[in-house]
Amino acid sequence: MARLGATKRAKLPDRAFAYVDSHGHRRLPIHDAAHVRNALARFNQVAFEDDRFRDQARNRLLNAAKRFRIVPVGFITGQLASERRLGRRGGAAALPSGFVTMLLTDIESSTALLQRLGNRYGKLLRDVRALLTKSARAAGGRVVETRADEFFAAFAEPAGALDMALAVQRELYSRRWVEQHEVRLRVGIHSGYPTLAEENYLGMAVHTAARICSAAHGGQVIVSGDTRTALGTPMPSGVRLRRLGLFALRGIPGEVDLYQVTAKGVLSRFPPLRTSK
Repeated sequence: MARLGATKRAKLPDRAFAYVDSHGHRRLPIHDAAHVRNALARFNQVAFEDDRFRDQARNRLLNAAKRFRIVPVGFITGQLASERRLGRRGGAAALPSGFVTMLLTDIESSTALLQRLGNRYGKLLRDVRALLTKSARAAGGRVVETRADEFFAAFAEPAGALDMALAVQRELYSRRWVEQHEVRLRVGIHSGYPTLAEENYLGMAVHTAARICSAAHGGQVIVSGDTRTALGTPMPSGVRLRRLGLFALRGIPGEVDLYQVTAKGVLSRFPPLRTSK
């Protein structure tokens, strides 16, 4: 590949580069086939300002590859692997084993938010993920997986999961996002013995945690009786667990004892759980 000299580079329009940052710096030239191949090889070495710029650059690069009839098989495979690594932080060695407390969240009415915000929903989702990740790590947890508006963290100590849940709900309760929209998270917490498999967990304990999350309302934190027992006594000052009763959760054998976490700075009044008692 011929080196792109400064004079020739300066004459190229912005569209001849995959990445133009917010300061106007232009990187990854894609004006000919040789430079497209080079950009495909170097893409993961570039420090992008944020995910939005990375996505824009990737789309421009793939469009250029199509224009020059380059099939970027290796690049696409590498990007898929990179996305999986970003979605599953830490790896199996970093995840707690044995008796684990699992915390799952999702955004209530996420589809409606997406319809109202359009392209701006992506930034809101990244900001929520950043808050969840920061809060999980601060509470001693490990991020297991993020997928769409869902988030999964694991804790060796159940108190860490409770601390994270309250920290996140308090932050969301007092904060307004794009165009003053509220974001309300459903949070479900369950403790048990999941099977550690590669970079994730398997087993009925994981499914139970997911069903508990699905049963909750936005702004609500629901924990299982197993987590309630693991937390022991006394509870942190100002925090209470209000027993809601035994519930049948879809696909989970028997009934599960569920509790609502109440504390200062979080919502406390909700409709009945989104399941049959």
